[in-house]
Amino acid sequence: MAVTMNDVARAAGVSLKTVSNVINDYEFIRPATKQRVLDAIEELGYETNLTARSLRSGKTSMLGLVLADLSVPYYAELASDIMKAAWARGYRVLVEQSGNEADHEKSALQGQFRSLTDGLLFIPLSLDAGQIIQAAGKKPLVLLGEFVQDPRLDMVLIQNLEAAAAVTAHLLAGGRRRIAVLGARDGDTTGSNGLRLSGYKAALAAAAVEYDPTLVIDCEWRRDGGADAIARLLDSGVGFDAVFGLNDVVALGALHELLVRGKRVPDEIAVAGFDDIDEARFASPSLTTVEPGRAEIAERAVELLINRIEGKGSADKVEQPEAEFSLRVRQSAP
Repeated sequence: MAVTMNDVARAAGVSLKTVSNVINDYEFIRPATKQRVLDAIEELGYETNLTARSLRSGKTSMLGLVLADLSVPYYAELASDIMKAAWARGYRVLVEQSGNEADHEKSALQGQFRSLTDGLLFIPLSLDAGQIIQAAGKKPLVLLGEFVQDPRLDMVLIQNLEAAAAVTAHLLAGGRRRIAVLGARDGDTTGSNGLRLSGYKAALAAAAVEYDPTLVIDCEWRRDGGADAIARLLDSGVGFDAVFGLNDVVALGALHELLVRGKRVPDEIAVAGFDDIDEARFASPSLTTVEPGRAEIAERAVELLINRIEGKGSADKVEQPEAEFSLRVRQSAP
């Protein structure tokens, strides 16, 4: 038979109301009384009905996180950081994968998933700002990523342009002049790919190195995408002495293909990435990359969302902080 609140009250020698006050964290309870109730809850194995509590209080103490795919290392590591930041503030996190599909993103904004949470951290890849605002409702929402940037929406940003410029400047300082970029199309200006390509171009211009669109290779942001892009570039006969993968898995795929093709890294061709996923440190050679401030992104996003939930700060002022990045110089591009 399931343990009830009445059982807890009898075991602790208190009223049913006192047990309810302890469960709901009512502040005006004597410490000794609260401890007796907590001890009885633990001894009896009582489990609170979170659904009933949320209906009474209007609060679930759950944050939602919507991202494209947890198999992407950066997203998985970011999700871990977000869970830690939320837990430290008394919240837990429900994660939903959108699969980069508009219908799934919209459903997460207004469906059952949304009703289970007090606020949402959202990495959109399909919906635009107008669609997000229309579907989001009244619950707090904080965006991550750069696919959507809008002055009406709270978001935490990566310094994509500046960080990509720093990677490119590092490669240029090492004497590289033919730097291939993997993961963008010539002419991209928005989203992570466009901003990182713009940073690359800015660094070339600052060093008086001519931009060559034949060195910009479009590919999926996956390991096989990076490997395929390098294979195409090598087979084309276009000369290059460095590779900048616009995320680490692209760079790691490129690194693998270069080594398979007998290219010496970094002696012949230097390789750099972006994201500083755990795998970057353990590649052989280890990968030079950008650490975009992932822990800071998680902390600031969670803090901003919880402040919105709890009514702290100015409700009328949209916040869009940027995380600090750092360059991690390793063996692939010393």
